[in-house]
Amino acid sequence: MLYWLLYETLFPIFSPFRVVQYVTFRTAFASLTALFISILLGPWLIRKLRDFQIGQYIREEGPKSHQKKAGTPTMGGLLIVVSIVVPTLLWANLRNAYIWIALFGLCSFGAIGFWDDYTKVAKKRNLGLTARGKLMAQILSSVCIGIFLLIMQARGSYSTVMNVPFFKNWKPDLLIAGLLDNPWTYPFAFLLFFLFLFFVLAGSSNAVNLTDGLDGLAAGLMVVASGAMTALAYVSGHAQFAAYLDLSRVSGASELTIFCATMTGASLGFLWYNAHPAEVFMGDVGALGLGGAMGTVAVLLKQEILLLLIGGVYVIELLSVMIQVGSFKLRGKRVFKMAPLHHHFEALGWQESKVITRFWIAGLVMALFALMTLKLR
Repeated sequence: MLYWLLYETLFPIFSPFRVVQYVTFRTAFASLTALFISILLGPWLIRKLRDFQIGQYIREEGPKSHQKKAGTPTMGGLLIVVSIVVPTLLWANLRNAYIWIALFGLCSFGAIGFWDDYTKVAKKRNLGLTARGKLMAQILSSVCIGIFLLIMQARGSYSTVMNVPFFKNWKPDLLIAGLLDNPWTYPFAFLLFFLFLFFVLAGSSNAVNLTDGLDGLAAGLMVVASGAMTALAYVSGHAQFAAYLDLSRVSGASELTIFCATMTGASLGFLWYNAHPAEVFMGDVGALGLGGAMGTVAVLLKQEILLLLIGGVYVIELLSVMIQVGSFKLRGKRVFKMAPLHHHFEALGWQESKVITRFWIAGLVMALFALMTLKLR
């Protein structure tokens, strides 16, 4: 909106508005706008959540020390979503299809989280949507994003070819081009594409959701992960940098730099109120929304594999739950004292603040390593 107003409309009249055409300028202002919106609206939203008695319900099987958090306002993720959407609409070039797909990923998975949170509040217990209901909603969102991508691919504005870390010449095609040579194999090729897309999007959203169990843990990790995605989006959309790093250049992806920067600013602003001891929790609306947005950006940038490193702590948290559940069902024994992994360390006697800080450090190391792999090819 501001891009259109300042650059396309007023620039011919007032030449200093020329700076608005640069992605770096708009990225900086978009992140600051998201930060200030989040900080300024935070107290108002917390008061409203308290007025409507939208508090967190703590599961009884969780750590006993968390019972004192019962009643803390939840659904604070609404603040994150607004703080991402508004600056993106203000500073991004809205003619760019990548921006709209990224916003759809954020809002669709955020809507699933909102539905889940609202169900918990309505039932006044820590059980929201059924696993089947949440799964079906995530499948629907993933299919919609997949359809958008295939339409763009047919128009030549999107490629299904992936970047693979450490490998310079191996760039597999998600649509498996060989299968498309035979019309009889079309359904199989598209089925694999949608399954992979669902795996990335649902896995990313659920991983962030499972990590959101300690004050500021998920939000702090998102500051790191979205910051790394900001850098990745910039180099992927820059012709010279993409060629130098031997990346599959994604034309138009530079606008995603603005979207990722708003995720960083919004998460940082939310952390102001979510830091230990938390005044508000993001809830599923924030966790699923952020995870879905991060997965969508990774798909748009063709960095689905690198996402495993950028969101490394999220992935480990998700795997800890899968291992715990699988081990208990198959062997009747638990691998960890408690899952997700952050609760395991709490059960070992680590203070909550120590777990959070050390997980942040681990997340930062993994994100830096992920960016380093761009050159190790």
